[in-house]
Amino acid sequence: MAKLKNISQINNWFENFTEPLIIAGPCSAETEKQVIDTAKQIAAIGKVSVFRSGIWKPRTRPGNFEGIGEVGLKWLQQVKAETGLLTAVEVANAQHLEQAIKADVDILWIGARTTSNPFSVQELADRLKGYDKPIMVKNPINPDVQLWVGALERFHKAGVNMLAAIHRGFYPFEATTLRNIPKWEIPIELKSICHDLPIICDPSHIAGNTEYIPEIAQKAMDLNMNGLMIETHYDPLVALSDMNQQVTPSELNKLLNKLVFRSISAKDEDFTSILETLRDQIDSIDQQMLELLSQRMSVVEDIGKYKSKNDVTILQLRRWEKIMSTRIKLGKKLGLTEDFVKKLLQLVHKESIQRQTEVMNKISSKK
Repeated sequence: MAKLKNISQINNWFENFTEPLIIAGPCSAETEKQVIDTAKQIAAIGKVSVFRSGIWKPRTRPGNFEGIGEVGLKWLQQVKAETGLLTAVEVANAQHLEQAIKADVDILWIGARTTSNPFSVQELADRLKGYDKPIMVKNPINPDVQLWVGALERFHKAGVNMLAAIHRGFYPFEATTLRNIPKWEIPIELKSICHDLPIICDPSHIAGNTEYIPEIAQKAMDLNMNGLMIETHYDPLVALSDMNQQVTPSELNKLLNKLVFRSISAKDEDFTSILETLRDQIDSIDQQMLELLSQRMSVVEDIGKYKSKNDVTILQLRRWEKIMSTRIKLGKKLGLTEDFVKKLLQLVHKESIQRQTEVMNKISSKK
């Protein structure tokens, strides 16, 4: 990891842009018209430097649209010629890489699934030796900062000096409001490991829904990230992939105009930076904690329905005593005081009883 702290050239390619770097374009290249029209509308905004588009789309299950393939690279060449925007595509294997380089794509990014597989990353890194291409590495699917750093290290060892990371959130094992959990503490930790590494935020994949993109984009800017990658489609309603998370060029323009870019005075920079880092860790943990509590209450309601069906009382004293005993013991091991854990459990138990009471009363009223 120490190797990445002192990469002298790692930030050079970012100096060509006015930060924040804005990357926009459709999730997938679908038709020539869709690509060109979207690119022209994005270019007209005047704030976007790079046009992105998925040429090969790794889908979770076969049968969905998996990308237009190599023909889409010709459309990207046309985009560059007609708009002056740089182009960026995802590459997942050596064949993708060779075709993208042949088509003179300006920036290549590595997707979350690929980052999660060191064998795939090494294959791409080996093929990139001798090429001077900016590489952006998305975080792995799971919140593993070492795996993320490892992927960056593999490219650096292959001679890639123009590196950046893309924060696109982490796969949630439980149902959440967002498509991917931001876990802002992970990119913050990456930044602390690799001080000069530019980090781009992909609010589209974190959100999964355009409703949340502005809030996440602002959060990324507040955390001093170096740019945004926002999926933009000239008509998202007909998009062949991820229609819910793509904004129109007009919506993108409004979003960028509303973003607040905050600066930190030199005098207070160290204090504020550390304080904000710690607070953002708390924000991320609190969000996860509340989502877990919500899930716990859903289970409580299911228990209430089962108790009602079997004519069992709400309060099960032995179960409650066991919960108190085991959780207090666990809390102590985790460095929490007995009084705090006891009060917290009592609040949760009170809400659980209320939820089960409401469930059982509702069922009774229907009989």
